[in-house]
Amino acid sequence: MAKTTVQFIILFVILVLVQVIFSKIMLFNVATPIIFIYLLLRLPIGLSLNAVFTIAFFSGLSIDVFNDTQGMNALACLLIAAIRTKVFYAFVTHDDESSAIIPSCKSIGTGTYLKYAGTLMLIYCFLIFFIQAFTFQNVLLTIARIFCSFALSLMLIYGIDSLVNTRREKR
Repeated sequence: MAKTTVQFIILFVILVLVQVIFSKIMLFNVATPIIFIYLLLRLPIGLSLNAVFTIAFFSGLSIDVFNDTQGMNALACLLIAAIRTKVFYAFVTHDDESSAIIPSCKSIGTGTYLKYAGTLMLIYCFLIFFIQAFTFQNVLLTIARIFCSFALSLMLIYGIDSLVNTRREKR
């Protein structure tokens, strides 16, 4: 348990530092890579809702502090934390062992993981970019930013998940 906690703390620090650098990148003025959400996607499904909300709030708040976005990421992370279990069980059958699963490509399968991560990433991108735009004046640019950032972020998260050690996970 302590080893897993230390691994999540290290992952949190690395993802936040990389996200601060990635926040300054905007490919073709539409795509921003968002990878710190991987921490929320990776949390065990059986983890208490209070712990998930706390981790989500502090991960979003840390990005807000570095990017001066005034709570937008914290709000989006809290929404992701609130719905992630329901989204997980929408794609994975519910059984006794599923509460101990740490979602990854190896534990639930690549297709199922991409559906799970893609759904949460799309909701996050939709919320964060419409909050940033706060208008429907330039809706086509906002939609382009949502889908381009979603695609880029999902590819990066899939790559990160392939690199993270997952040999102790239950199938």
